[in-house]
Amino acid sequence: MKGRLAALCLVGVVALASDRAMLSLPDLSGTPQLLEQYRGRVVVLNFWATWCVPCREEMPLLGNIQKRYEPKGVVVIGASADDESTQTQIPLFIQKLKITFPVWKGATTEHMERLGLGTGLPTTAIIGPDGQIAFRILSIIERKALTERLDWLLGDQKTPAPVALIDGITGKETHAHEHGKEEHTHGGIGMEGASTVPS
Repeated sequence: MKGRLAALCLVGVVALASDRAMLSLPDLSGTPQLLEQYRGRVVVLNFWATWCVPCREEMPLLGNIQKRYEPKGVVVIGASADDESTQTQIPLFIQKLKITFPVWKGATTEHMERLGLGTGLPTTAIIGPDGQIAFRILSIIERKALTERLDWLLGDQKTPAPVALIDGITGKETHAHEHGKEEHTHGGIGMEGASTVPS
């Protein structure tokens, strides 16, 4: 079926059924980690790489978000798109930027595309407790945009949801409406310096 992939959660495999996020990647010790293990929690899944300058810029914000929202059940996960030629730089990158959230390695453009995140870095999926992708941010994360979406997911959700997609690469914001998932695009934020993951 188009848009759906039935797959086992093996290392390096992503499945997207509707907007359900499934991902399995190894952590830095090589132990497979499943996104499914965080079911019931809100997850900020950020794709980045050591060579990506915009990614480096947003790391302090992600660290602060982890500290601030962890007591509320939120977890930040950094999925590194470094290939074998740069993966050895990940530990130094983590140490230098004082990253304390979980970091997984081996992410590829295929993983990102199947989660509806395109091929540019940085990019982020915000996943609700039900395992569904609630929001996508295709650009550097801005604090207000991220906290608004986290607060909405953690709240009673009686107010209208923030836009489902912030696309800083093309400069559009997309509203996804419950009635038939109708989408409207509006002029949005622009971003320079997006990095593309090598194929």
